This record gives sequence, structure tokens and C-alpha cells, in this order.
Amino acid sequence: MTKIIENNNLPSDHHEATLENGSLVMKPYCACGNALNEDYFCEKCHRKCHCNQIICNDEAVLELVKNYIRKSSQFSAFKVKLASDI
Repeated sequence: MTKIIENNNLPSDHHEATLENGSLVMKPYCACGNALNEDYFCEKCHRKCHCNQIICNDEAVLELVKNYIRKSSQFSAFKVKLASDI
């Protein structure tokens, strides 16, 4: 798993995005590294997480997510990065 560090040097909650059988799959993770369930509550930290960043495993996924961000209001609040750039 990739640990995300923001400019203020604090890890952030995020989604890890991949393509599986041609479909976009986004798995949420807490800043502590714990995988999250659908309610985004971290059992390890005992807090509600806010995943505003999407980390893409490759260029194809990055371009797909950027397209969603441009075209869908549901994605417009997300920031996106390539995992190898972190």
C-alpha cells in the first residue's frame, strides 16, 4: 500500500484506484494505512475518514479518473495523483 503525505507532512485519507476487468475500482484507505469499509470509519484510529484524494496505479487509470473529474460533479472535489509520483 502507498502511504500519502500532504504538503503539511501529515498522511491523508485516500482512494487507491485500479482497473479490474475494464472497470474502475476505488478502494478507500485511512491515513494510518488501514483499509476502510463503506462507512469510511477506521476501526484502528476510531475516526470517520474523508478520502478526497485518488491515487492511481498507472497512467491509464489516471487518465480515466481525470476524465471523470472533468465530466462528473461527483468527482469534481477529488485530487488525483499517480502512485509512482508519490
